[in-house]
Amino acid sequence: MSKMHLKLKVNGQEVETLAEPRELLIHVLREKLDITGPHIGCETSHCGACTVDMDGKSVKSCTVFAAQAQGAQITTIEGIANPEGMHVLQEMFREHHGLQCGFCTPGMITRAWRLLQENPNPTEEEVRFGMSGNLCRCTGYQNIVKAVLAAASEMNSAKEAAE
Repeated sequence: MSKMHLKLKVNGQEVETLAEPRELLIHVLREKLDITGPHIGCETSHCGACTVDMDGKSVKSCTVFAAQAQGAQITTIEGIANPEGMHVLQEMFREHHGLQCGFCTPGMITRAWRLLQENPNPTEEEVRFGMSGNLCRCTGYQNIVKAVLAAASEMNSAKEAAE
């Protein structure tokens, strides 16, 4: 199989690598670019452990071919933190015990990050629906929902204070 020259912008950095066009984005990220936040879970798009943000949309990177990602802007859990430290979502997941084993957490936070950009003030029902493509086998979801709602509140308060 011939390799293609793949150019991406990952977490704000221009990157280039060689990849087979049919190689999955999750494998390019983890094996070629050493970005290991997104996890390989089910490899069928059911669990969401591999969720990344691609060109402003949440995608499951186990279902995206390298060729489809050519030129894309990708944000992973590593790109969500800010220079001062953890993103408020990461803080709220910690504070509200929205993680246990941590395997699903990068995908959960990455999806929640996009959800809060699309809907900065969601209801509990909207959070549950918006996060429904990401599975957690440990928490029972209540603390994940609490964490996302708390992050939304913190982010809205910070935005209002800045205005």
